[in-house]
Amino acid sequence: MSGGTPVDRRPTTTTRPAFGARAGRIVGVVATLVVTTVAVGLSQGWGRTDQTASSPTASPSATAPSAGPAPTAPVVLNSTDDAFIQLLIPMNEGALALIDHVDTRSAGADPSLRALLGELRAAHQAELRDLRGLLAAGNVPEQNIHEGHQMPGMVTDASLAELRAAPDTEVPSRAAALVRAHLAQTVVLCRGEQTAGGSPELKALAGRIQQARAAELTALDPQPGATGTPQVD
Repeated sequence: MSGGTPVDRRPTTTTRPAFGARAGRIVGVVATLVVTTVAVGLSQGWGRTDQTASSPTASPSATAPSAGPAPTAPVVLNSTDDAFIQLLIPMNEGALALIDHVDTRSAGADPSLRALLGELRAAHQAELRDLRGLLAAGNVPEQNIHEGHQMPGMVTDASLAELRAAPDTEVPSRAAALVRAHLAQTVVLCRGEQTAGGSPELKALAGRIQQARAAELTALDPQPGATGTPQVD
């Protein structure tokens, strides 16, 4: 049409949100971290390193090092650091959900298992505070990019549903097996973070968590269902 306003016929482009691109990068890094650390775990043994750091009869509260100070200055997290934190947070939350469920079963666990789970609850809650503190210090948003994934050592909704449906007599052994798989896989992931991570603060935290897990695994060994090498999918 003559005399009209010219029509801009240039093709429009759409920029993908930065969140989607970043999440994709994290998924790739997590996959690499899991594959690498699983290979380390298979070659070195699940959760059995660092046993010299704890005596066979020691309890987790007696051997686990105290939590480090909260970061007071910005920290720099590389992609491995980010992936490690974003994986360990839901892993710890799944373990806490399991512990909460066992507490609701009046005959579901003996006193020694309940006492151990109580110590694990306190330790896991402290770790979550430290992990989230490092995310905040690194100005990195928390993302649950593993929701619905069958990650090794993750207490999933499906495994919790099976535990809820189990008779009270089976709860202690089932719960102990799930906890052991979680603790052992965390040891493997901590090794990977200390090898490939970039943040000195997070690598130090991973070292403390690994040492604590070794003591927790030793304390868990006497429980029925808690022995043996966890299977990795």
